[in-house]
Amino acid sequence: MAAISLHLLLFLAASSFPSFAQAASPARYGQQQIALADDTTDYKEACPDYTHYSTYPHRPLSEGPLELPYQRPHPKCRTFQSDAIEKVIEDVLSRMKDPDLARLFENTFPSTTDTTVKFHTTGEGSTKSTTEAYEGGQWDGPQSFIITGDIVAEWLRDSTNQLAPYQALAKKDPKIYQLILGAINTQAEFVIESPYCNAFQPPPISNLPPTSNGQDDVVHPVYEPSFVFECKYELDSLAHFLALGNDFNEHTSSKEFLTPRWYQALQTLLTVLEEQAKSTFDPEDGHFLRNQYTFSRNTNTGTETLNLNGIGNPLNDGTGLVRSAFRPSDDATILGFFIPANAQVAMELKRTAKILKNVGKDSLAQTVEEWSQKITKGIWEHGVVQHRQFGKVFAFEVDGYGSSILMDDANYPSLLALPLMGFVDANDETYQNTRRMLLSKSSNPYYLKGRDFHGIGGPHIGLQNAWPMSLLVQARTSNNDEEIKECIELVLRSSKLGLIHESVNVDMAHSYTRSWFAWANGVFASTILDLAKRKPHLIFTDSTPYDVSSIA
Repeated sequence: MAAISLHLLLFLAASSFPSFAQAASPARYGQQQIALADDTTDYKEACPDYTHYSTYPHRPLSEGPLELPYQRPHPKCRTFQSDAIEKVIEDVLSRMKDPDLARLFENTFPSTTDTTVKFHTTGEGSTKSTTEAYEGGQWDGPQSFIITGDIVAEWLRDSTNQLAPYQALAKKDPKIYQLILGAINTQAEFVIESPYCNAFQPPPISNLPPTSNGQDDVVHPVYEPSFVFECKYELDSLAHFLALGNDFNEHTSSKEFLTPRWYQALQTLLTVLEEQAKSTFDPEDGHFLRNQYTFSRNTNTGTETLNLNGIGNPLNDGTGLVRSAFRPSDDATILGFFIPANAQVAMELKRTAKILKNVGKDSLAQTVEEWSQKITKGIWEHGVVQHRQFGKVFAFEVDGYGSSILMDDANYPSLLALPLMGFVDANDETYQNTRRMLLSKSSNPYYLKGRDFHGIGGPHIGLQNAWPMSLLVQARTSNNDEEIKECIELVLRSSKLGLIHESVNVDMAHSYTRSWFAWANGVFASTILDLAKRKPHLIFTDSTPYDVSSIA
């Protein structure tokens, strides 16, 4: 079959293919599933590019007023298959009362496995001979390379959040178990090689070509461009590496990821914390101390590089906090003690210490726990400031000299998400004060409101676009039914292509950035699963909770 005709065939097939009877029946739309020959067709070559595919609606449409399209690729074009994932989709959709919301979940929950598992191996068979060429256990065992979506690179943060909705399935589905175990192993290799970097090229064992980011950055420590896609030091990237393993252990009780390479990655991470906790000036004699990490980019966008020739603004000594040169939005910090990332890494270190203690690594566990306690203490002492209207609030960034930035950004970790990372209870007074500050146009410069949409944005896209992700975090940290429903409704109505966008223009919701952004899809899926368990009456036809970890 000619390539062009096969592309068309798969395009038509994917447009009409139902994942199961309750979700999308093509018969209702006068369509039929097109039969495809399994043995004679090279589907990998024929499948449409999802970057392009995701920008157009595909039938069948949902039966709600929004008529949302079915955006899953044809089964032959999906990058990973899991019966457990399909079972969750079937369970949830069979109970949802809004067919449009059901369609959005149907598209988003499997988005990562459908479209972003660019490389995965169990470490057996043909790949094993390749890994034997590496010394010291490099690339041994399962490996998984999870791209962010429309960019063929893996962000430590994005991939951890993309896999988060599936963690509860790992104990029941061996394929999901191996996928996540492989992701932990791959992230460990990334951290060992380039711990200051945020985004990475395909593993050398994948035989996939690297991608250029089009920049000419000057970075110290230097990195290998064939291994690293971008090298912005973001503290939350290291926190997310820990979170991936911590979540895996929590849901499976498995210690299989605690390999010599993982321990080496942990030691590398601790070295970074030690370096990035240092002040800009020597506390003894006041002399300038050049930071281990510097970053300069030739750009006219101030948030894309560090000032003072790649160093960033000065930070004080004795705070207990750890510097982050960039935020999770990939924008440069103004004041380097970025509180959300410090809170996240403190909580993940605490979880990691518990695992280490359980396996008899008492000395290492104590070191890790001490770091957690030191950072936590630093946040409460230096990251909480007095607001003239709201009282004590968490600052977004501080420098230890008394300066602070009061705002929030949509990307996780954020101040709004502090309860999700376990740093505070959602009812904590300081958090509630902070929450009121963040969700007000008069006190958060990046809380954006317009004719069609509102929510928290950030400097990464601009002053007209809010991020659906912020509304999902708002919903997950709220116990108010009306607030939750408003957040979900805004996200639903801004997702006309049946997928969650990176950002949406607050005055023209049809104007958006990124049709294929797997991280946002994962956050939406996680939010729906949270509501299914915590507030089922908001989305289901009945009020019986649904726990994804309890599927048969």
